Amino acid sequence: MQDSEILGRIHGLVDEEHTLRERLQKGDLAAEEEHQRLRSVEEALDQCWDLLRQRRARRDAGENPDEASSRPAGEVEGYLQ
Repeated sequence: MQDSEILGRIHGLVDEEHTLRERLQKGDLAAEEEHQRLRSVEEALDQCWDLLRQRRARRDAGENPDEASSRPAGEVEGYLQ
């Protein structure tokens, strides 16, 4: 997956996040359903950002960015800020 594809996925997930929040405000979506879906979207966003950072770091180090790989959500979510 190229950087542009990852960024496209990120933009799509952010749009989905906004849509979920709007639907909740309108009453089209139950709060529990919104929270579950948001959690999934947030995990996917974290994975995309992690993959993009890996690719950029590899490129900066003179390595092949295509060797970066997506890590499991549990691993990405477990990073300390």
